Amino acid sequence: MYTDAMIRRHRHLSAVRSLLSRNPVVAILGARQVGKTTLAKETRLSGRAPAAWFDLEDTAHLARLADPMLALRGLRGLVVIDEVQRLPGLFPVLRVLADRPGRPARFLLLGSASPDIRRQGSESLAGRIAHYVLPPLGLDEVGRPSLARLWTRGGFPRAFLARSEAASVEWRREFIAAFLERDLPQLGFGLPAHTMRRFWTMLAHYHGQVWNASEFARSFGVADTTVRNYLDALSATFVVRQLQPWHENLAKRQVKSPKVYLSDSGLLHTLLGIENLGGLESHPRLGASWEGFALEAVIRILGARPEECYFWATHAGAELDLLIVKGGKRLGFEFKRTEAPTLTPSMRIAIKDLKLDRLDVVHAGRETFSLAESVRALPLERLRSE
Repeated sequence: MYTDAMIRRHRHLSAVRSLLSRNPVVAILGARQVGKTTLAKETRLSGRAPAAWFDLEDTAHLARLADPMLALRGLRGLVVIDEVQRLPGLFPVLRVLADRPGRPARFLLLGSASPDIRRQGSESLAGRIAHYVLPPLGLDEVGRPSLARLWTRGGFPRAFLARSEAASVEWRREFIAAFLERDLPQLGFGLPAHTMRRFWTMLAHYHGQVWNASEFARSFGVADTTVRNYLDALSATFVVRQLQPWHENLAKRQVKSPKVYLSDSGLLHTLLGIENLGGLESHPRLGASWEGFALEAVIRILGARPEECYFWATHAGAELDLLIVKGGKRLGFEFKRTEAPTLTPSMRIAIKDLKLDRLDVVHAGRETFSLAESVRALPLERLRSE
């Protein structure tokens, strides 16, 4: 049985500590309940616990920061401010405090909505703040023996660590309800909970497909821009990934709308009504679920940023599931839930047209083997060691 103590997020701890050593302000961003607070509690400066901790969901803590300059300027060491998006006026104060000689305090900010924090940081704290996005647990953290469990339950720590499948499902149901009814409004997205639940559920059925705003707009009887706002709200709160299309000056008509994926496989399964691995294996969205799970694993193992990740498709039918442009190289990935993938005409076209340095066909088997020059079949469970 897993416990919290068994899953130590050493890579994330090391990364946050490194950022704090170089920047006066660091913001940890990520979805609700993903473990930001736990990571912050593990963070130390010079082996010491945080000098002060402010949780802005606590009205008493919020009151203490009514005059933020007065409350913060006398503190030394590490100061943690949780749910920082609830106090946007704090950022100009942090700029003044970050510029003090000797930097007597460093600030660790935790937030659940990306655009506002990034915008405020870039406006008020340019050159002083670093951002770190904390994802759910991944295959690189829990290990290969837990692959099926991670895929089925998802990477939110409480869902993954639950004592039973039923307990995990119940936690995810409660998370979805609380996220729609409480968290989205608190984060500034004034969208009706029932509308967003319907939209999120519909999006789950489109997981891994190209976004079609007109189709969603017709279903809801609203404008294309309205459903786009729904999508952006879920993306901003880290529960949906929009994988942008790669396009360049080729003599082919290329798809220019993003693909949409639910970021966490456990939430995807709950929204689809899937409660266990048996139900997943008989569900029509099995392949799409596996593709999204494998795609997230590749992106995080390679440490690729969103702006380095794309898909590619032409209107003639050629496509590539994932293109990562990183370090001057073009790395291609296809995801096939089979034990014996083969090289397809579409892959050959992608290799030629995109000038790929390498193509990996990530599959559900156990063997690594070559398919062609610079093309290999790679098991998902071996991504960590390859």
